[in-house]
Amino acid sequence: MSCIFCKIIKGDIPSYKVYEDENIIAFLDISQITKGHTLIVPKTHVKNIYGLDELLAKKIFQAVPKIAKAIKKTYNPIGMNIINNNDKPHQTVDHFHIHLIPRYKNDKFKIDFINRQDQFNPEDYEKIESEIRQNILDLEE
Repeated sequence: MSCIFCKIIKGDIPSYKVYEDENIIAFLDISQITKGHTLIVPKTHVKNIYGLDELLAKKIFQAVPKIAKAIKKTYNPIGMNIINNNDKPHQTVDHFHIHLIPRYKNDKFKIDFINRQDQFNPEDYEKIESEIRQNILDLEE
């Protein structure tokens, strides 16, 4: 398998592991966007959020606050971004993972959220709401 995260999980590639249990592994991102930037990865190869089952998702997301609190205690960042990219162009490794990116004063890391509220009217919001709700119900059946 050519998945770099699977190779890290197997121990074929060294990593700076901060946490591990039977389902997940968390290690420092080699890019270190900010000090303490950590990836949380399931040990089972799952390409992205769409392939993640609810039980594995629960186990992954249970570990997120534990690891985030440890980073906060270690480096006392002013905040933290929790990021998951799915599919192209932003998912660079096709193995589900969550980024914990501690934020520090003047760290220069930037995520731009452009407010597009003026492009939607109440009917647009109601239609979007209805369509998503229906698909949630369909998935639960």
